[in-house]
Amino acid sequence: MKRRTFLQAATVGTAAGAVAMPAIAQSAPEIRWRLTSGFPKSLDTLFGGGELLAKYVSEATDGKFQIQTFAAGEIVGTPQAADAVGNGTVEMAHSCSYYYIGKDPTFAIGTNLPFGLNSRQTNAWLYHGDGNKLLNEFYSKYNLFALPAGNTGAQMGGWFRKEIKTVQDLNGLKMRIAGLAGQIMAKLGVVPQQIAGGDLYPSLERGTIDAAEWVAPYDDEKLGLNKVAPYYYYPGFWEGGPAIHFFINLEKWNALPKSYQAAVQAAAGYANVDTQAKYDARNPAALRSLIGAGAQLRPFSSEIMDAAYKAANEIYDELAASNPNFKKLYDSYKAFRGEEYLWFQVAEYAYDNFMIRARARG
Repeated sequence: MKRRTFLQAATVGTAAGAVAMPAIAQSAPEIRWRLTSGFPKSLDTLFGGGELLAKYVSEATDGKFQIQTFAAGEIVGTPQAADAVGNGTVEMAHSCSYYYIGKDPTFAIGTNLPFGLNSRQTNAWLYHGDGNKLLNEFYSKYNLFALPAGNTGAQMGGWFRKEIKTVQDLNGLKMRIAGLAGQIMAKLGVVPQQIAGGDLYPSLERGTIDAAEWVAPYDDEKLGLNKVAPYYYYPGFWEGGPAIHFFINLEKWNALPKSYQAAVQAAAGYANVDTQAKYDARNPAALRSLIGAGAQLRPFSSEIMDAAYKAANEIYDELAASNPNFKKLYDSYKAFRGEEYLWFQVAEYAYDNFMIRARARG
């Protein structure tokens, strides 16, 4: 009897185990996603953010959740990435929100507004000022969910074939500059051009354009722009703290197990920090190298900065008056910016300026 009872119990246990195993498997399914990057592999700091995400998601899930990364153009080009995610062609994109302002100018706020928040303030707004929440309410209209994926810090103002001292010097100048920044510069007489990063060097060399902005010394040196446009201006007031995002198909995101969502969020957070850390570590040496190779460093004049600031606010007011999506995000962004700079001038600005002066004194 005891033997028969034991065998019956074992049979029941085996049957229960057979039933339980699929439940365990379902909690940690095998998932394969594709990520299309908005950047070429040659720009390793930007493209590397997507690779970091894929690496840590795989490790956190014991290899069950794999994300394969593709450079811009391997599946779709950068301008098509948001649509490719929204319609399910790919599950993810690693790109900049402002590339898609053709859909709605509100996409610009997801990256950065000219004369907007710096990188630290941008993260503060995204994580603790309802920025992520408000953006994802907007992105959901396009079947997208987004997570911050990096920042470059304040960018440079770009490479010019001739010196630019006054607003008049900008009149008729053909410049590679996109998004709302292009609209602002157009108010100052610039003729904005939308050109991919890989085409900037030949366009400057042939004189098809007179100027081009990209990112910062580390990336700009890779593109060799100093060889065809000697004047290097700063700051890139249109990108004081531009955020990069991971865009995820909303339906695919909602279908993920919570543990996998947590792995993606944690990996995205790491990529967000690591991207700017790399730029901050690499830009100083790259700037020295560029200057050593003949680049002429120049600040934009106060006249140009003031005129651009005025033009920017005119555009924002016009958009807020005509676009409810833009107004909702801009009202939050603008209020947060006002408080942040009020605080930053108390401690951060004073400290940074002292350190700059101290370094100059040796």
